[in-house]
Amino acid sequence: MFNNPQAISPGGAWAMNIVSSVGLIMINKVVMSSYRFVFATTLTGLHLTFTGLFGAVCVWLGYLSGQANIPLWDILWFGMLANLSIVGMNLSLMSNSVGFYQISKLAIIPVTCLCETLLHAKSYSKEVKLSVVAVMLGVGVCTVTDISVNTFGLITATVAVVSTSLQQIFVGELQRKHNVGSFDLLRQTAPIQAVTLLVVGPFLDYALTTHNLLEFPLTSNAAIFVLLSCAFAIGCNLSVYLCIGKFSATSFQVLGHMKTVVVLILGWTVFKDPFTLKNFSGMLMAIVGMLLYSWAVEKEKKGEKGGKGEAGKEGAPLLPTTKQEVVVGGGEEGKGDVEYGVAMGENGRRPSSPNK
Repeated sequence: MFNNPQAISPGGAWAMNIVSSVGLIMINKVVMSSYRFVFATTLTGLHLTFTGLFGAVCVWLGYLSGQANIPLWDILWFGMLANLSIVGMNLSLMSNSVGFYQISKLAIIPVTCLCETLLHAKSYSKEVKLSVVAVMLGVGVCTVTDISVNTFGLITATVAVVSTSLQQIFVGELQRKHNVGSFDLLRQTAPIQAVTLLVVGPFLDYALTTHNLLEFPLTSNAAIFVLLSCAFAIGCNLSVYLCIGKFSATSFQVLGHMKTVVVLILGWTVFKDPFTLKNFSGMLMAIVGMLLYSWAVEKEKKGEKGGKGEAGKEGAPLLPTTKQEVVVGGGEEGKGDVEYGVAMGENGRRPSSPNK
């Protein structure tokens, strides 16, 4: 399976992503809220450490050949770009209101579209554009509350959005460029990301939360949940690379907000988070937008087949082509954002003091 990504269907890759991502978000809610392990950047570094170790074990056991090597330069710049996305999102949350942070996450969709247009000359139909707007409005209604921004916050949000969009585009680009599978790319880029985040993470986490990692009272139960989080992160990271390789970065962002909807529902049913008419109407709008997006892409794909005799390589986002929460986290009432390694407190707010 690892050596042949085509053995996994697009639907299978998407199901794997939703299950692992939502599971990871729920576990991280327990880790961050119940056990107060709010060191999210460090936790992301641990996720990538275990992902890299899992890849090494798979090579050792023969499940991966270990011969599909990516040039060191590509590994280094991609790892730095991916970490810039994580650190940028953390700094954006630290310097902006939660509402503006959620808006910046929504901005990833149009920025990804713009980057794909500039890099790949990709065009979008009117139906696709309208469906993207519907998804953004729906998720915005669900998750955005107070909005305030400052100059530094705007700069960090801009860096985070652009780096995230480019990183997700290059996940697919590097797989095609070097003819490697999703897990081959992940196992080779995870170590450099892990080392960087484990070095920078404790300092950034302290700036974000005022909690000192060295003072954390690590209990056996907390350690078990942290390890469980790392285990789910392996499947989550792998499924992200699989999905982007089989779809496109834009499709992954648009349809990925289904995880936001699922997390809101689970937060309401499992964690007893507030659930209002505003949440319901936003979720409904987002779901309708995702359905319209899928329909519009299929219509676009059929039009390309009829007009050109074949589907365009970059113009059919839902076609399997060849080939990264760290996971969208809980929205307004969410307690953790795994995809970008951001620790959020109760009711979507940053933890502000060690005694909270």
